[in-house]
Amino acid sequence: MFLDGYILGIIGTVIGKITTELHFNPLWEGLIVASSLLGILLGSPVGGWLGDKFGRKPLFMVDMGIFVVGSALQFIVHEPWQLFLVRLLMGVAVGVEYSVGWPLMSEFAPARMRGRLMGLTLVAFYVGFMVAFIIGYALTTTTSVDWRIILGSSTLPALILFFARLGLPESPRWLWNKGRHDEARAIAHKYMEIGNDASDLEQEQHRSHGSFKMLFSRRYWRSTLFCSMFWLCAVTPYFAIATFAQGVLEGYGLSQGLAGGVGLSAVATAGVILTVILIDRLGRRALTVPPQWLCFVLLLIIGLWAGAPAWVVLTCFLMFSFFNAGYNTLTGIYPGEVFPTEIRGIGTGFATAVSRVGAGAGTFLLPWSVANYGPQFTMLIAAGLTLFGAILSQWLAPETKGKNLSETAAGFTH
Repeated sequence: MFLDGYILGIIGTVIGKITTELHFNPLWEGLIVASSLLGILLGSPVGGWLGDKFGRKPLFMVDMGIFVVGSALQFIVHEPWQLFLVRLLMGVAVGVEYSVGWPLMSEFAPARMRGRLMGLTLVAFYVGFMVAFIIGYALTTTTSVDWRIILGSSTLPALILFFARLGLPESPRWLWNKGRHDEARAIAHKYMEIGNDASDLEQEQHRSHGSFKMLFSRRYWRSTLFCSMFWLCAVTPYFAIATFAQGVLEGYGLSQGLAGGVGLSAVATAGVILTVILIDRLGRRALTVPPQWLCFVLLLIIGLWAGAPAWVVLTCFLMFSFFNAGYNTLTGIYPGEVFPTEIRGIGTGFATAVSRVGAGAGTFLLPWSVANYGPQFTMLIAAGLTLFGAILSQWLAPETKGKNLSETAAGFTH
């Protein structure tokens, strides 16, 4: 997740240099920035299907291997199409990671602290985004380092992570679902807490063949609708605003690019951390529904208040970043809880893909919208998306606090 945040954050700091050197037109600029998001759109449903069919462990190694290769190729790109394809490949690897990593985490985590453990991965994402912004900004403004080196800097942590994953176990729930009960019990005994979590493993229903069709069955269509659209409405405004933070803030007369961009990332990280601390105490709904209504109001203020003082605009942006990041944490928790083992990867992958349609579209269209309609109208569009997410969550967001996976995935309730 750190690497995901890093590659999405680093591109925003060097896109100006890349545009100048490779002579981008606005179309290419949008495509390059959105390329990794498009890759996630492709990789997540395929990775989820493969993870449910062949196991979490193999895909967990393959995706990081692909990421290492793609990251290293950034050192040698010289044409816009080359950079687009390389970033697309890295996005595919990240997409596979989403649809395999979160199910794997949910299948090992004890119910009493599953929210905190899975939420911590989102902390890593926002830290990665913030670190990338700081490193990229520092290198581009104080040195003459080539932008290829800045982009390729993700190769080192990717290599470290690849070797760190050697020897990780397979998911005991996946093994049980495939009828490999002895292996499942052995891994559960070694790695899981003895008690309710380990015994809940044997409540798994043996349905070894999951399919995309199950996502839209009478039992799970609500889970699919909620996870997918909640995620889309949560990430679309964030990615668009955060990726072009400097340009968005300058559009409101705020010229402190580094301070504003880092500020947005820093308060977002703080929002995730607070959510992680509270999630297993307050529950999922309390941290999902109210913050979305608040973010809608904040974006509405920015969009409607023409001529608002700079400090008001900046305060609203910072508050939006904080609370939006808080409920964004739930996008990494809900899919792993509300889908059963046989479609946990597919469900997570599908929800990821839908969310990246929004994130990719927002990142691609934001510069065009600001240029043609102005920042205020653009913020009103973001407010409308946030409103839709708030209404959907008010209706469908389930409470899964403290429940075992056999309970949370038994069928959609709220």
